[in-house]
Amino acid sequence: MAESRTRRSERRREPLSRERIVEAAIELLDAEGEAGLTFRALARRLSTGPGAIYWHVTGRDELLGAATDAVVTDTMAAVVTAGATPQEAVRALALGVFDAIDAHPWIGTQLARAPAQTPLLRVFEHLGRQVQALGVPHAAQFTAASTLLNYVLGVGGQNAANARDHQPGTTREEFLAGVSATWANLDSEEYAFTRNVAEQLRDHDDREEFVAGIDLIVAGITARS
Repeated sequence: MAESRTRRSERRREPLSRERIVEAAIELLDAEGEAGLTFRALARRLSTGPGAIYWHVTGRDELLGAATDAVVTDTMAAVVTAGATPQEAVRALALGVFDAIDAHPWIGTQLARAPAQTPLLRVFEHLGRQVQALGVPHAAQFTAASTLLNYVLGVGGQNAANARDHQPGTTREEFLAGVSATWANLDSEEYAFTRNVAEQLRDHDDREEFVAGIDLIVAGITARS
């Protein structure tokens, strides 16, 4: 109890800034999900009043956007593309976003929800530059970059949704085994292909499958260029 009071006291001594508020919001979103982000909960975490937070942030939507932008900015900054081929750079960028969504599942929803906002544009810009480096004709660059972006967000978001849907106490292996068994028992005429790949679903690695998909898309883009 005394330790908890000490931590709260230390937080109160920290100057409240927009950066600290966004940092605390990310911590809260990671712990509680988007539904858990309220100004009251954030005020408790920061040991302050909601009014002090409103001095720096006008509302919840702005805070969600700022938190998403902070994660994406850090992710893009951490991806090393110097000296890499365009194919390697696309893979590194895509994996960076994939891992960011895996670590912060709420950003997948935010990126898909606000296509005209800065966080999504940061990812689009980085992918687009590599599409240009691949020699894609100008008329096809938007399509190529959009295809990569949609794949990254789609797969990352789906994996985050699957993680949320896991029953408490159920491991990923148990979850996939259950889905695989369901697929294997589907009607053999109506779902011939799905039954045939049921074992691959059970044994697949999400990250490896994601990279394989990126490589397929890049190979297609390169072949057309």
